[in-house]
Amino acid sequence: MNTTTAPRRRRAFTALAVLPLALLAGCSGAAESGEDDAPATDQAGEESTSGDTAATDGETSSDDETPADDGHDHGEEEAGAATEAAAATPRIALTYDGGIQVLDATTLEVVEDIELPGFNRLNPAGDGRHLYVSTTGGFQLLDAGAWAEPHGDHSHYYTAPPALTETLVEADMPGHVVPHEGRTALFDDATGQVVVLDSSAVDDPDAETRDHTTPTAHHGVAIELTDGSLVISEGTEDARTGIRVLDGSGEEIAASDECPGVHGEATAADEVVVIGCEDGALVYSGGEITHVDSPDDYGRIGNQAGSDASAIVLGDYKTDPDAELERPERVSLIDTTTNELTLVDLPSSYSFRSLARGDDGEALVLGTDGNLHVIDPETGAITASHPVVGPWEEPVEWQEPRPALWVHDGTAYVTEPATSSIHAVDILTGEVWNTAELEVEPNEVNGISGNVEAGSSEYGGSEDGHDNDDEAESGDGHDHEHDHDDHDH
Repeated sequence: MNTTTAPRRRRAFTALAVLPLALLAGCSGAAESGEDDAPATDQAGEESTSGDTAATDGETSSDDETPADDGHDHGEEEAGAATEAAAATPRIALTYDGGIQVLDATTLEVVEDIELPGFNRLNPAGDGRHLYVSTTGGFQLLDAGAWAEPHGDHSHYYTAPPALTETLVEADMPGHVVPHEGRTALFDDATGQVVVLDSSAVDDPDAETRDHTTPTAHHGVAIELTDGSLVISEGTEDARTGIRVLDGSGEEIAASDECPGVHGEATAADEVVVIGCEDGALVYSGGEITHVDSPDDYGRIGNQAGSDASAIVLGDYKTDPDAELERPERVSLIDTTTNELTLVDLPSSYSFRSLARGDDGEALVLGTDGNLHVIDPETGAITASHPVVGPWEEPVEWQEPRPALWVHDGTAYVTEPATSSIHAVDILTGEVWNTAELEVEPNEVNGISGNVEAGSSEYGGSEDGHDNDDEAESGDGHDHEHDHDDHDH
């Protein structure tokens, strides 16, 4: 492992939004706010920590009444003046053919419409404010324009017009983005290059990064855990075979090549990692990897949804390796405490954008019957089926729009391309408490909390888990598939 200067792949052309000087009065006088061919790299297994600490050109006040500074130099404000809000302002982002719309998560009103040609994908950045857009050239940072600044025993909340910044993590084929406990890992499928950085520093073009290159390029995934270990997929362009786990200095902790067709990841309670395979799943916990068998010879799990509130991971489940498009009617529940897999029969099929988890760990599946099915992960029982959208059929091409699901604070946000609508559903009661008609056909959906996110050292989280010793210094569903015959993503 070696230490290098800031990687050239990470660059910024324009500055991001910051608080104007008028807001630096803080608490004073204010009420408190309650598939191309990908060449194999010749740097097999190389890992490094790179980048310099960001310099701040402007003076930062240390006055006790000043809202906490984010530690990054954003220069002049790009998006517009920030406005203090009484509470966190979650926002939704959705893609359409030709751009991205950002909506207020309460009113469902469009806050901003951003033109961006091409097929774009949305990934959480992990800081409660930004999203990464997988687009031409790499992972481009979208500022959704809502955030929190901690101040002692409370936080202050701000909003600003959303903007697509020009902060970019370069990638020839941007793939999975996995934020976890204050660290965000980005995977370039064309090169096998992995970049990991503090989630609180995604808007800092000079942020320190941990870099790793897999022995050969493949459609992969990586996640950094709080002890600094890196769980990373292994494989080639033609065959993905397993995972490796590396410690903070890049030394191997564990490995398994018993996971054909590796795809997707999820984290369960106690930071147990589940990786999908064509014959079950791999479970990584406490330095050991366990293979959980599917009941079928080909029982593919490629998309998962985990929850810190549950030891059980929700996954899809497919059994036909020759199908052009398999429309499954069962989901899998992987118990990470017993390493057992249970299948749940559904009244309808679903797609790769149908899986999510509720705040209490409920397993959620948006069915083609138009219902949001709520499953108790402990028993496998369907406890509710809430009507949300009209019946629909999954399109053959995975890029084509279909109803999609994003969950925040007890609400499931469900898009309905057939009616160009989005619905807000109370997961507990099934009440559709808001619906908005859009002027675009929605495709992908994601969002931000507009609040302080757990795990970031900037927001008071522990730094103990990111001790990358030796030559490295510490800086830790979206799930898709490019090369599977049945276009299962």
